Amino acid sequence: MTPAAFLPGHASLGERLLSLSGMAVMIALAWLLSDNRWRVRWRPVLWGVGLQLVLGLMILNPTLQSVFFDLIDRGVHKLLSFAEAGASFVFQSVEPHQILNTQGQPVTFVGRISPPVKTFAFWILPTIVFFSSLMAILYHLGIMQKVVWGIAWVMQRTLGTSGAESLSAAANIFVGQTEAPLVVRPYVDGMTRSELFAVMTGGFATVAGGVMAAYVGFLKDIPHIAGHLVTASILSAPASLAIAKVMCPEVGEPITAKTVEPVTEKTASNVLEAAANGATDGAKLAINVGAMLIAFVGLIALGDWVLGLVSVAGEPLSLSRILGWLFSPIAFSMGVPWSESATVGRLLGEKLVLTEFIAYIHLGELTTAAKPVLSERSAVIASYALCGFANFASIGIQLGGIGGIAPRRMPDLAALGFRAMIAGSLAAFMTGTVAGVLIG
Repeated sequence: MTPAAFLPGHASLGERLLSLSGMAVMIALAWLLSDNRWRVRWRPVLWGVGLQLVLGLMILNPTLQSVFFDLIDRGVHKLLSFAEAGASFVFQSVEPHQILNTQGQPVTFVGRISPPVKTFAFWILPTIVFFSSLMAILYHLGIMQKVVWGIAWVMQRTLGTSGAESLSAAANIFVGQTEAPLVVRPYVDGMTRSELFAVMTGGFATVAGGVMAAYVGFLKDIPHIAGHLVTASILSAPASLAIAKVMCPEVGEPITAKTVEPVTEKTASNVLEAAANGATDGAKLAINVGAMLIAFVGLIALGDWVLGLVSVAGEPLSLSRILGWLFSPIAFSMGVPWSESATVGRLLGEKLVLTEFIAYIHLGELTTAAKPVLSERSAVIASYALCGFANFASIGIQLGGIGGIAPRRMPDLAALGFRAMIAGSLAAFMTGTVAGVLIG
């Protein structure tokens, strides 16, 4: 295994203050993009920022962090070992070798087992299948519903958001952008425009538990990465509501202004059926991810070849250079040193234009590069900011998923899709600024 390679350095007070000011930058950008600037209610915004900082202080406190992150790291890596056991059983290689028979003649015999090669297809994609099955079991047993309801209750009481949008935001911590709205399925059709925008933003600002485990595999060389990604997903829930209520303020009266219970509709008759259904859903997701990466990585190579025909400052032009230039100010506002901002900016751009999968793969490659290009702090900030589904492909996914629940709202979903993706990006970036403030 190639050891992690990081540039030296720790956060100065100035860099922490820059990250803190970055939170204001994200909110200001959201306000400039708001469709009703003078109707913004600031309670959800202030409480959303406050919850982020309080939760961040609790989790990232040096004393608690060591305990919390150690617990999360052990748990996630143990679960990854279980996923690897399943993958090894299916993909282990069977090698032919020769033995001598009783007459001393060589006979080819198949039966020597060797470990599977730890490639993306044989290691990361099976992890998605395993974690999807595990999450399905936890939902079938009603465990996740109780956790989601508790988180939603806290956010509704503090931010003053409706029960339905709070539940959906809480569910997004654990499940994907099309599964989370299912916990409020009966209410989606009657949601206000602002609620619908908040539901979509929550889906863009977070990632599903199954793919998060895959990201841990990409970034295993970053210390305590499992704990950091879990923290990022938690912090992005209140951030998504805060940004959503700035960009699309509530001007109506939600029918779920009070607390609502999550929908507990069961699609399986027992645990085994739930596990099987989850595995099937995970397999579909894994195939989609694999196909998407084959296409997108190939298209990136094609685009870089075309752009490379043009030279800028003596170097071939590439998509990564363009994205780095465009997003380096965002990276800098999160507390990344300017000398590293183009590199992190490139990752932020790849997440938005392509997918977070590709961005995380490239971040993992940067942490093991022969020549260090990022400090550990910058790599961690990037891991927080990338932890969301905000990309162009996800707009179509949400239109199909949420539109299937409430076909009547498809025109609203289509009108809100692009802006909700921007809101989800800003929420994830704001989570990155929290990491910049609190991580040394």
